[in-house]
Amino acid sequence: MTTVPVVVVGAGPTGLTAATLLGRYGVECLVLDRWESIYPRPRAVALDEEVHRVLARLGVGAEFAAISRPCPGLRLLDRTGRVLAEFRRATVNGRHGHPESSLFDQPELEALLRANLERHPTVTLRGGAEVTALTQDAGGVRLDVTDRATGERLPVHARHVLGCDGANSLTRSAIGATMRDLDFAQRWLVVDVATTADLGAWEGVHQVCHPVRAATYMRVGETRHRWEFRLAPGETADDYRTMDRLHPLIAPWTGDVPASRLEVVRVAEYTFRARIADRWRDRRVFLLGDAAHLTPPFIGQGMGAGMRDAANLAWKLAGVLAGTLPETSLDSYEAEREPHARAMIRTAKLVGVAMTEGGGLGDLLRRVVAPRLHLVPGLGDQVRHGETPALRRSALVARPPLRRGLAGGLCPNAPLGDGRRLDDVAAGRFAVVTATAPSPWQRAEIERRGAALVHVRPGDALHRWLRRGRADAALVRPDGTVLRAGRHLAALHTTLPAFGAGLHPTAPGPRGHGAEAPRSTWVRPDRFVARRAHESTGPLNDLLRVLGRILDGEEAP
Repeated sequence: MTTVPVVVVGAGPTGLTAATLLGRYGVECLVLDRWESIYPRPRAVALDEEVHRVLARLGVGAEFAAISRPCPGLRLLDRTGRVLAEFRRATVNGRHGHPESSLFDQPELEALLRANLERHPTVTLRGGAEVTALTQDAGGVRLDVTDRATGERLPVHARHVLGCDGANSLTRSAIGATMRDLDFAQRWLVVDVATTADLGAWEGVHQVCHPVRAATYMRVGETRHRWEFRLAPGETADDYRTMDRLHPLIAPWTGDVPASRLEVVRVAEYTFRARIADRWRDRRVFLLGDAAHLTPPFIGQGMGAGMRDAANLAWKLAGVLAGTLPETSLDSYEAEREPHARAMIRTAKLVGVAMTEGGGLGDLLRRVVAPRLHLVPGLGDQVRHGETPALRRSALVARPPLRRGLAGGLCPNAPLGDGRRLDDVAAGRFAVVTATAPSPWQRAEIERRGAALVHVRPGDALHRWLRRGRADAALVRPDGTVLRAGRHLAALHTTLPAFGAGLHPTAPGPRGHGAEAPRSTWVRPDRFVARRAHESTGPLNDLLRVLGRILDGEEAP
């Protein structure tokens, strides 16, 4: 029987992201996928800047930029094509160093992720391997795996399993979790067309608001275009398999381009649903991506939500396996991600209903409401910039009750003035971002701890960010989330549970240049000298005391 610390079930974007992040920390894991190679059909076509930032952490940020198209924003159109509202997004660097929204072809992205995975020697990907059963005992998880080519049965034992196996997840069924319906289901026709002709259409996302034939259009590549149309009762994808039948639907965008220059790549029917699992974990088994939640596509957050799951869980699991984080740290995964995913599903539902429901009265309301959608609480930042809600309070997010602040949100991946950005310096570790000038011993102490210290000055983007959050310093987690921030954090250690985090991943070497990917390591620095921190006061020293307790795993006094 094969024994491995982590098994990832499913090699889509979520599973590949989780495996790559674990590989950066030197965690040995096995990725099992029922398909022998990349699933060839395009599915997801959009992601936001926050998810692009995750791709950059994986080491494929520049490669993804080369195969994607920055999206200039979103237009809401009425049934005649008249623009009801337009929401622009930055096509150059936003607050995290990437375009605020990007369009792409999913098989191309998966090819990048699979190739990048080869840089991590602790990760093995096995295709054509179908997990047929999963059982847990005190020692871990047993998976029954069948080689689809030979029929051979291959039992595997793992300490932890990440179920990234999609909407029809066997992992979810195995742990007895069920999907809760959030009351949204619509049948849509999804069409991918290739052409070298210039359609001349605006290159953002077009959302046609129509109670019968709502539609979406976007250009996702140099020659690739995606349309989605809501199907009427009785219609199926089979009604539109040929260009003769399909052309009347797409003609408002193709104009004078002859049908002979349009190649149908795919015509499929999807039922867009809003669902979320009633639980995301059973002991050593976790659900991620579509196995845990299904988001209607109207705000382009389906695939991205799964990659956020992976970014949230991977560093915590790596810490637990290394013995520098307690098992209880894993409880924060569902506590943080489930409310966030639910909020994004509700936002997508809101946009979907606004686009498609209400008949003639709905059309009238859309003319009035659409230009004001950016004013809806919780929707404004998402519509304008793709910014998603802060994580809720947890053991690893110390948000003060009833008060907004920086905790739970993402620290911007801002430029630091030396050609680098925050993520370049943090490199998968904890980071202390402070507007207070550190003394030499403070700097040395944090560096000795294996954490990153980022001192920002007036005029710096991160200095402005701290000021807007009414903070002088912030403790940032390896996933970029702010653990806690404030002006006077003397009580911080009394509000946090004890956990350790000697995170220090080593970036892999470049692929394709004969460089062997070095194995990442976990650094357990010497014990923090708490007495010296108590000799002075101020936000930075409060953070130093907390950082020391975090890294040493001490109980709060």
